[in-house]
Amino acid sequence: MEVVQHPMDIKFTNRLSYKQARVTVLVGLILGMLLSLLQIGIDYASEDASINREIQSLLQISHNPASRIAYNIDAELAQELTLGLLRSPAIIGAKLVDNNGNVLADVKRPGLQSGYRLLSDFLFGADRQFEDRLYLDHLPNESLGTLRLDVDTYSFGYRFLRRAEVTLLNGFARSLILTGILLALFYVMLTKPLVRLIRELSGRDSRSMESSSLECPAGHAADEIGVLVKVANQQFENVETEIQQRRNAENRLTDYLGQLENIVSARTAELKAINARLSQSNQELETARSTALDMAEARSVFLANMSHEIRTPLNGLLGMIALSLDGPLNPEQQQQLSIAHDSGKVLVELLNDILDLSKFDAGQLELEHIPFDLGSLIEDTANLLSQNAAPSVELTCLIDPHFPALVLGDPTRVRQIVSNLLSNALKFTRFGRVDVRLSTFGDGVRIEVCDTGIGIPQDAQVKIFQPFTQAGAGITRQFGGTGLGLALTYNLCEAMQGRLTISSEAGFGSQFCAELPLPRHTRALAAPSLQGKIIAITAASSGLAELLGNLLPGWGLEYLQLSIDDPLIGLAPDVLITDCPECLFSLRPTFTAPILLVTAYGSFMPGEQVSALAPLQQQARPLARNALYQTLRRILQPDGGPLSDTRIDIHSPQRRGRVLLVEDNPVNQLVAKGMLGKLGCDVTVAAHGAEALDQLEFKEFDLVLMDCNMPVMDGYEASRQIRRSGRWPQLPIVALTANAMSEERERCRAAGMNDYLAKPFRREELAALLDVWIPVMTAP
Repeated sequence: MEVVQHPMDIKFTNRLSYKQARVTVLVGLILGMLLSLLQIGIDYASEDASINREIQSLLQISHNPASRIAYNIDAELAQELTLGLLRSPAIIGAKLVDNNGNVLADVKRPGLQSGYRLLSDFLFGADRQFEDRLYLDHLPNESLGTLRLDVDTYSFGYRFLRRAEVTLLNGFARSLILTGILLALFYVMLTKPLVRLIRELSGRDSRSMESSSLECPAGHAADEIGVLVKVANQQFENVETEIQQRRNAENRLTDYLGQLENIVSARTAELKAINARLSQSNQELETARSTALDMAEARSVFLANMSHEIRTPLNGLLGMIALSLDGPLNPEQQQQLSIAHDSGKVLVELLNDILDLSKFDAGQLELEHIPFDLGSLIEDTANLLSQNAAPSVELTCLIDPHFPALVLGDPTRVRQIVSNLLSNALKFTRFGRVDVRLSTFGDGVRIEVCDTGIGIPQDAQVKIFQPFTQAGAGITRQFGGTGLGLALTYNLCEAMQGRLTISSEAGFGSQFCAELPLPRHTRALAAPSLQGKIIAITAASSGLAELLGNLLPGWGLEYLQLSIDDPLIGLAPDVLITDCPECLFSLRPTFTAPILLVTAYGSFMPGEQVSALAPLQQQARPLARNALYQTLRRILQPDGGPLSDTRIDIHSPQRRGRVLLVEDNPVNQLVAKGMLGKLGCDVTVAAHGAEALDQLEFKEFDLVLMDCNMPVMDGYEASRQIRRSGRWPQLPIVALTANAMSEERERCRAAGMNDYLAKPFRREELAALLDVWIPVMTAP
């Protein structure tokens, strides 16, 4: 069980109150600093101009006395005048010269020195010189001499710098006070009520059938937190109601099927006994059939609506788990999240099966035509279903090494076909092998599922593709099941213009072969070659031996298959691969190479045995190509740099697309934005259609992902306005909706949307959609 983080365990720097206060104070600090600098700049310009004004004023006051002294050539008065000028803090030198160039007085004193001196000299200059021509008022054109003043700007600069220092310190002190006030306000108004909600949610027991509503924090009934509480409570009530309705409907359907079977049996016996009541019995059977069809139609509508309502939270659930799997996780967390993600995908597939039944009944099944990795799809499906395999059954995926990296078709429907065939094989096989083989034929693919199970008699092979039918009366009692999987698989193959065939004999296993017209989109990509010698100890008839024989030579490896009794002396392998854990204890003393042990699901060796056989790695069946390649590369090339978790046949190019995501659900925003970011897209988010129109006014986009049901303005109206404006005629708009019915697709196209993506969607589906609508650019 996953441990939920306590609300108070959130780091201080990760809390919303801190983040909001940090951004607000940062903006206030920057703005305050800019205003302070602007004020200092204005003060600087004023102070710089005041220097000249004050000295000019001093010269004007001294002009007439100095002119009379120069006229009378009085050196004593000249000396007294200059010494008087030195009393001004800014004057460091004064010189009085007559018109003949004789110096009547010349006095100087040193300037002041302090820590502000360098900065003051840089701003105002070290000193300035002023000169005044001396003349009498009634003879302005006759020069009597010159009064020169040497001015030290430091007294003005010191006064300016002290004012600037006080201005900056006051601004910084105000920012600190604002930080404390905002932290307290944001904590009380936002973080505290959210922490309370998180504590209530984490304390809920998901296994309890009793419904309990979240309590709204005081004072937040009308704001976003109150709305969040109301929506959460409404969702809890809706889910509980829908689950109860589904249980009631299933109970009614089960009861009716039992009643219908009793009615048919009774009518059949009555026909055999009384031939005269044939007409009346036929009428009763027709009435029962009509009622059954009405109930089936009601069931289809109900299940379709139910699957639609569950898709939106499923999209958030699977999307968040997928994004978490891309982050730094330890192996236990990786396994737990992978199991949760796989279980979620099983639930999605179940919903898809339910929806497909209603579509088959209504004749509305539609197929996609997008590129996808069929080899990886089969390996993922087999890995998910491996937990259903008996311990003595060897499950193997045998994929042609030259099989295309991508094919064109509907991955969801193909996954249903593979899942149904493989589940069927695992259910009826208790010993031996179950193989999934993938190859090409013509312009299509061949998927074969072979098993060594109980087999199917010839007379039963005709009817097993009919709904609610199995090979024998004891099959349901012994193995379970509804008899619906093969019927759905057969219908899917026919809908894809393919065919499903069977070859079986009672007691000797079965072989189901699905031939589907899925053309190649991308050729097979060869993996980088490895060097080394691989020895496999396994039976020559095992699936492991066949898998390794197909793959390892193509990777450049020397491969040798031995039986359990063959000696290893003198062979010196680089890696030993085996599916026989018992034989390792006798073999380990004879060699030191790493061991790769392939075991059944859930049958890993305990830690003490692994330590005794170290170095040893374990992988569960079925052994996937990418997992095997990465393990061998890690062992054979330990210094080859870090290994990524990507598949061998990576085919996702780097995109530079600008995507406008229009989605009102915050969880779905995070999921879609995270997926798009990992696919190389620059994402802008809009909460509704009106906001999307505003974003289009200011930015250019390559694609719009438009949710359909939103407040303020829904996706249909927003798409219609975009098309009516005529300003973005080539801008592709793709609908995002949880309604997977065909009439929803037509409604989106009528509103002007170009394509359609149903929730919940996987990253592969999103990547395929981007390949269609955004020009792909490979990273340099």
